[in-house]
Amino acid sequence: MAQTTQEFGDWPLKRLMTEVVGSGHKSADDMTREQAREAFQRILAGEPDATTLGAFWLANRWKRNTPEELAAYTDVMREEAVVTAEPDCDPVDCGANYDGKHTSAVLGVGAGVVAAAAGTPVVVHSGDRVPTQKATAYKHVLDELGVGTELEPAESAEMVDETGFGFYYQPEFNPGIQDLYDRRDQMGVRTFVNTIETVANPANADVHLGSFYHLAFAKKMTDLIKTSEELEYSRAIFFQGMEGYDDIRPGYTKVAEWSRGSGLEDYEIETAEYGMEMESEDLAVDDVTADSATITEEVVGGEREDQFADAIAVNGAFRMYARQDVDSVEEGLERAREVIDDGSAEAVLEELRSF
Repeated sequence: MAQTTQEFGDWPLKRLMTEVVGSGHKSADDMTREQAREAFQRILAGEPDATTLGAFWLANRWKRNTPEELAAYTDVMREEAVVTAEPDCDPVDCGANYDGKHTSAVLGVGAGVVAAAAGTPVVVHSGDRVPTQKATAYKHVLDELGVGTELEPAESAEMVDETGFGFYYQPEFNPGIQDLYDRRDQMGVRTFVNTIETVANPANADVHLGSFYHLAFAKKMTDLIKTSEELEYSRAIFFQGMEGYDDIRPGYTKVAEWSRGSGLEDYEIETAEYGMEMESEDLAVDDVTADSATITEEVVGGEREDQFADAIAVNGAFRMYARQDVDSVEEGLERAREVIDDGSAEAVLEELRSF
């Protein structure tokens, strides 16, 4: 465990609290990039005591992190904590809300399988009951489906190359963040770690698909990507997902689309325009893990033609659109329904089970 300030610089967390970030959300100052980098290096090294670390996390939450601070945290995470394994294909990186879901079905597994069957490789990553919600995430649905999840990064890269769909498990590819699990669990509130882990990008993908609660957060995330020295995304799409997850909402969804050199544009999509008459409550389930797995299996097997089938199809289409494998969501929907009807999507799921 690190003990000396000389190893890092002049800014232990207690000094940052006293002189920069700890005076409240209206009067606190923002950190420089160097200060934020040093702070997270100290955190990953296990230097701060639990009280100081908790206070620092809360001070960041109250004052609200700048994109520069978040980029600094992300860069340190990528440099010191993340083990990357790059597949030969260039997948879409789906960085869902790691906290998981409590109410609605997790659609991203089915959507990713459908997209993979249509020729759009997809990478998803998550932890296991990540604080604070500790709800159902990608891992739990895949486990229920009989797909191996506790893979080393190189195995995850092999999975996506072999099947078109790959899962990266946070404790394996991001052990430094995993080491913070107990302290995060004791906090009881989300911290900036919940934000940066979604862009860990363990597959070094070129395209990122993420979610947000408010459009201003999408702007902050794209500014994070632009400011980061470690993230090399050339394109990112964020949308107002269900329960903060990377599932498009029934009805109205706000989307923010960014690419290097073109900037950020926002627009809306309406599922009713694709002939899908459903509301968010139509996608609620009783047991999120078990029901999500059953729904995924039945939809990709062509056994359902209901609101869940529509939702998985449109989310699969959006993954194809994110990677620019189709020119529009409508074109992606046609491909999604083709690969379900001809058995290609079901074949991908079976390949995942046998991997």
